[in-house]
Amino acid sequence: MSHIPVLLNEVLEHLAPQAGETILDGTFGGGGYARAILQAAPCTLWAMDRDPEAIARGAALAAEHPGRLHLIEGRFGDMRSHLAAAGIEALDGVVLDLGVSSFQIDTPERGFSFRFDGPLDMRMGRTGPSAADLVNTLSEGELADLIWEFGEERFSRRVARAIVKARAETPFETTLQLAEVIRRSVPRDPSGIHGATRSFQALRIRVNDELGEIERVLEQALSLLAPGGRIVVVSFHSLEDRIVKRAFQKAAGRTPGESRHGPAALLAPRAATEFTILTPRSVRPGSTETSDNPRARSAHLRALLRKPESRAA
Repeated sequence: MSHIPVLLNEVLEHLAPQAGETILDGTFGGGGYARAILQAAPCTLWAMDRDPEAIARGAALAAEHPGRLHLIEGRFGDMRSHLAAAGIEALDGVVLDLGVSSFQIDTPERGFSFRFDGPLDMRMGRTGPSAADLVNTLSEGELADLIWEFGEERFSRRVARAIVKARAETPFETTLQLAEVIRRSVPRDPSGIHGATRSFQALRIRVNDELGEIERVLEQALSLLAPGGRIVVVSFHSLEDRIVKRAFQKAAGRTPGESRHGPAALLAPRAATEFTILTPRSVRPGSTETSDNPRARSAHLRALLRKPESRAA
């Protein structure tokens, strides 16, 4: 099973790891970023993942870098408490690779993908309600709202209706069982995207509270960044990227949609902020990378710097 870290060179460029720094990889996954960071500079790296299988895989990399790589099993939305328990009060860098990992997608028994048949699970941390629990118990209205909000599926009501009708005869247990019901309920997409793609995304996001986790981790990461520290985030769909963009704009003292020529800007001077956006526009992968790694096609990278002269709150 291969793992290709997305926008790796760009991540290293914006993170700029230095000797002696303390850095957090909040989404260890396959360890691609972690390995590159450890090779780039003699720094200390804390790596976190809610998936116990990812932490288990990291043991080999930790053995290659004794005393430099420390693994933590847990949600990155709880990073402050996890790091405090380890005695870490400030970070010089944070990197986050949002969404589902290649290992999770490519493991049929994890139930993230309809490319293979497997149990309808989708839980990153193996705890809490599964995707099967949701599709078998939520009302038709709740399912439609979920699929619209988190999957941006314009046929969400049609999909929800088909799910409720099918489960009345046979409860959903497998990925292909659900994917086929969804596929038959929506028109064929001219782009070639499978009809179940958006609905599966929606279920995965809801099962793992992914958007809530992103909001929590960004708030905590910014508060833990030391002066001169950097945070680099790679997202893979518009819902994720929108949260990151707005959090960075707020930290840098920018109000989305506000004109610098508007009344508010003319009447009041802009307050000094501790943060500077390093990526005025999101960084996108080039054609070579997307050809070599199709997963990179939807990636957006954004980076933020805590000004060296600022003081941590």
